[in-house]
Amino acid sequence: MKEQSHIKRIAIFGSTGSIGTQALEVIAAHNDQFSAEILTANTNADLLIQQALEFQPNIVVIGDEKKYTAVKDALASTDTKVFAGQSALEEVAAMDCYDLMLAAIVGYAGLKPTLKAIETGKIIALANKETLVVAGDIIMRKAVEYKVPIIPVDSEHSAIFQCLVGETRNKIEKIILTASGGPFIGRKPNYLVNVKREHALQHPNWNMGVKISIDSATLMNKGLEMIEAKWLFNLSPQQVEVVIHPQSIIHSMVQFEDGSVKAQLGLPDMKLPIQYALAFPKRIKNDFPRMDFNKINTLTFEEPDVKTFRNLMLAWEALNKSGNMPCIMNAANEIAVYAFLRNRINFLDMTDVIEQTMATVPFIEQPTLEEYFESDGEARNFAADLIKL
Repeated sequence: MKEQSHIKRIAIFGSTGSIGTQALEVIAAHNDQFSAEILTANTNADLLIQQALEFQPNIVVIGDEKKYTAVKDALASTDTKVFAGQSALEEVAAMDCYDLMLAAIVGYAGLKPTLKAIETGKIIALANKETLVVAGDIIMRKAVEYKVPIIPVDSEHSAIFQCLVGETRNKIEKIILTASGGPFIGRKPNYLVNVKREHALQHPNWNMGVKISIDSATLMNKGLEMIEAKWLFNLSPQQVEVVIHPQSIIHSMVQFEDGSVKAQLGLPDMKLPIQYALAFPKRIKNDFPRMDFNKINTLTFEEPDVKTFRNLMLAWEALNKSGNMPCIMNAANEIAVYAFLRNRINFLDMTDVIEQTMATVPFIEQPTLEEYFESDGEARNFAADLIKL
């Protein structure tokens, strides 16, 4: 009989995505330490049902209300409670039946449930970078107010977080975010203009969800991570650097004011930072593949090509301008990626859509939460009109 009091109850918001499914693998491998208490999905009812039957959570939420009956009927023989709709995500996030939220909903949609969880005093394992990109000042202020730890799940931010353990009194000179460069490293615009959806989804090192794979191919993912890092680690824009590291072995680095650099290394496997975030402050033994330094012949580094991959420069501009500009950029990017995945625009058009949206939607230096929501909607509408969605 398991001692229930030692089991950390996990709520996975976005359980059917790439991070969510890998988190459930971690939970299954360590069911003496974790239980899946809440599972949520947006539209993938079939996989949500399958997960619920296997993990027997207390609650599931299906975002698409049209699929509520199908999920409820499929789980009728279990004790799992079924909710539906976007407002249900917020209501469930505010419940007391879990200890840690894994915030893995893709995009802007993850913001409101994460805020609710913080206000309820839950630990946040943050895999949704857009939450901090859109409203990092409000999220971090709330986290301090409610004394809520935010543990990053992105491999790069997890690496920085791990490098900073035990270094609280030591000043950071800068952090260095590593980027694989994606599938088009070294390519120029005359090649990229013909890139199709299937090419952009073929990441050389990581198995990721659809949206993050496209962001990685455009280097927007690294731009979002720069903004996220600023808020997570309380940095100025000048303290955030990006370097291309195609092997994806060094996941990121911290340089301290004495010039010393700490790095976290590992094979490219998202289950490791997921497990670290769920178990923190403990490290748990696992059977993940280990690095063999006798087989790693080369680790290389180069500057990102921001003339070709202009999304990274746009993100740098948004990071420097701050206010609602990262929110505007993120909204335009989500619309552009959506359109590209449906073959409505080409690869390089995505950058043009983002740039025009950032130049048009009104800038607000110190937005309220409501103004963030309004900026997001305005940016989405402008970008969609540009594309004629």
